[in-house]
Amino acid sequence: MKRTVVPGVAGAAGLVGASLIALLPVGTAGASEAAPVARAAGKLDWVSCEQLGMGGRATECGYLTVPMDWSNPSGKKIQLAVSRTKSRVPAAKYQGVMLVNPGGPGGSGLAYSGLKDMLPNSSGEAYDWIGFDPRGVGDSQPALSCISNYAEGKRPPYVPAKAGKATTASEKAWLKRSKRYAQACGKKHGDLLNHMRTVDTVRDMDALREALGADRINYLGFSYGTYLGQVYATMYPDRVRRMIFDGNVNPKGIWYSSQLNQDRAFEKVADRFFAWVARNNSTYRLGSSGDAVRTTYLNVIKELRDVRHDGVGANEFTDAFVRAMYAESLWADAAHALASWVRQRDIAPAKAAFRASLDPDDNLFAVYNAVQCTDTPWPTKYATWRKDAFQVAKQAPILTWSNVWFNTPCLYWPAKPGQAVKVDGSKAPPILLLNATLDGATPYAGALEVRRLFPKAVLIAEKDATTHSGAVLGGNPCIDKRIADYLLTGKLPARSAADTADVVCPRGAGPEPGLLPFDATSSLPAPDPQPRDQSLFDKIIGLLPSRAS
Repeated sequence: MKRTVVPGVAGAAGLVGASLIALLPVGTAGASEAAPVARAAGKLDWVSCEQLGMGGRATECGYLTVPMDWSNPSGKKIQLAVSRTKSRVPAAKYQGVMLVNPGGPGGSGLAYSGLKDMLPNSSGEAYDWIGFDPRGVGDSQPALSCISNYAEGKRPPYVPAKAGKATTASEKAWLKRSKRYAQACGKKHGDLLNHMRTVDTVRDMDALREALGADRINYLGFSYGTYLGQVYATMYPDRVRRMIFDGNVNPKGIWYSSQLNQDRAFEKVADRFFAWVARNNSTYRLGSSGDAVRTTYLNVIKELRDVRHDGVGANEFTDAFVRAMYAESLWADAAHALASWVRQRDIAPAKAAFRASLDPDDNLFAVYNAVQCTDTPWPTKYATWRKDAFQVAKQAPILTWSNVWFNTPCLYWPAKPGQAVKVDGSKAPPILLLNATLDGATPYAGALEVRRLFPKAVLIAEKDATTHSGAVLGGNPCIDKRIADYLLTGKLPARSAADTADVVCPRGAGPEPGLLPFDATSSLPAPDPQPRDQSLFDKIIGLLPSRAS
């Protein structure tokens, strides 16, 4: 998986709200140097988040000490940063703890304890909302970071110059960079890299459950967080009360085939974006058909391949563009950047979008690799990657090659991979699955597969929507009602006998262009400094680093 966390972000990968900035933790990876080192295993001492330098809003925070190696529980310890927003309902209405993971792998979860008051129909108020930074992430100790500025500066072109048999110079340069990155990770974090698999975080989650004094957990997972939930429900089905998965990872694609499926799915999202720009041609003047806008975009990528403008070349423009494919609320920004360059030769909007896509301290990218490179084996020969990439890129040129180089550190990763968990939801209680039918990061086929593996699950599909993991906080009334019913009472819609979604909800309204019309002789108007009417999820997506699931 990858990208904006978006995102993954964290790409990956999210939540958002009008009070989003207040919810995001102020600390960065390794920032809480004054945090206590090693408390008693399994114990949480709650203090104000500000006291620990974690930020937060109306939450309390603490550190949970867990074994670095769960097969050696008395050995070296690490610490997980945890936040909590407690329920204020009477004891008779209390529904237990709700753990949240935003995806990635690598997304910080501390801010997500602030979700309590953002769910429809006050349905989150009866839960204690628990955010946490998984091992290696954010304010957890230690936090991974291998080369802090890895994504910055001039980089080899993403797309090879030709598809011949011989590996091109740009490919060789990328492989060299990937190897250097993997070696840097091994040098800085060698011991921990052997214990960064999804199953390690799942065991951490169960230790957190125990430390919270809960017999069972409720859980909300976005994107990669859905895979964490799938594995938890497989390993500990009797410890699950309610679960919501938004943007479902296909557990049968872990992880190499997932990136190829993403390439194809994001191409469909890009097609929708190009068609939207064409429908708003009176604003952007980039073409009256989707094909025309696509051609314009691809021509810009070719133009910027060898010539950079104020630090923006083809790679940076690609990163800025792909970030917007995670959330429709960012389409106006992407169109603005494209129109600014094509019509006014102004690269500033693209530069700003690229800077917003960066992982500022390499924590997200480091954790992404640490998990995905060791969850399961990847092809060991670059020739396999290359053959597949050239084949897929024929139909899906937008994302394919940047996705390759995002993942090639796995060719050299200094920790041995394990075997993917065989997800089995046969013993899990009823859970709620949500997915946009045109989600690029977690293609809809994955949601159908999760539904097959969890025979008591119910799937709600948002038809023709493209925003990744945007259902829980997207404000769609059709979806909101089902979420509220489930959180309040445990009630789910009836499960269909067919191998399909159990409820299909119409998508919400599309994004507004957000700019005034302009002509070739006028200056392109700047975006409105006031935020547009975005869904909660879309807003946080816009602030998270790119390339996570």
